[in-house]
Amino acid sequence: MTGKSGPQGRRGKFRGQGRKKENKNSGDKEILYGYHSVFEALKAGRRKFESILLHENRSDKRVQAVADLAGKKQVAVKTVPGEELDRLADFARHQGIAARVSDFPVQPVSAMLKQIEARTDPVFILILESIEDPQNTGALIRTALCAGVDYIVMPKDRSALPSAGVSRSSAGAMEHAPIFLATNLSALIRDLKKYGVWVSGLDAGGDKGLFEADLTGNLALVVGGEHTGLRPGIRKVCDFILSIPMQTHITSLNASVAGGIAMFEARRQRLGTNAG
Repeated sequence: MTGKSGPQGRRGKFRGQGRKKENKNSGDKEILYGYHSVFEALKAGRRKFESILLHENRSDKRVQAVADLAGKKQVAVKTVPGEELDRLADFARHQGIAARVSDFPVQPVSAMLKQIEARTDPVFILILESIEDPQNTGALIRTALCAGVDYIVMPKDRSALPSAGVSRSSAGAMEHAPIFLATNLSALIRDLKKYGVWVSGLDAGGDKGLFEADLTGNLALVVGGEHTGLRPGIRKVCDFILSIPMQTHITSLNASVAGGIAMFEARRQRLGTNAG
């Protein structure tokens, strides 16, 4: 990032120590539903499957694709009435496909910091600060994977954590995403700075334009919540607050749209750096 010279320029060797403790996933069972969520979870191989449930009166290509992949993965497949699928999916659109699976394997941020310390290439981190809408979370996760984000961080509280609904909103992309939970985002951001990471918050009231910022090098991009944006404590610990220039009197964008624009601006710059 431009405008400030930090330790090692925050682009060279990582330094510093991470936080020691974070909670781990409980491993409980949940219900995934919908073609993309179930199919991508099978492909990713990160969850334990108890069984896959298919509509007894459906035999389209997607249902068959799930059944075929389940067979290769040695996962039990059962056919059930549509009413049972409706109940299991809480009457959400399930496309005749559901699965009983273990919880999504989130990791503590201490594991992320350990991985960052071992890296020699620039890191790209997305921090979702109090994003509470599962559709926004799912969209941001999918965009993050497409934009080359290395790590996705969420707070344990006041956020839409990985779930069946988030997986469905991401069209199954969540099943492949490296997601880490933090108990204290402000403390995490301070730790990231010790590792040479520049932290940029995204907010309509930012003091620097997104397209004027240097988004190469070690970068953490913070996207604020749908209703309140970045909380004051998070704004305070960011190195920069960036805004997206608007053409009209409308001054804000949906969180997932704004985050997507920022992530792909970062990707554009980083591809240019790599090409050079």
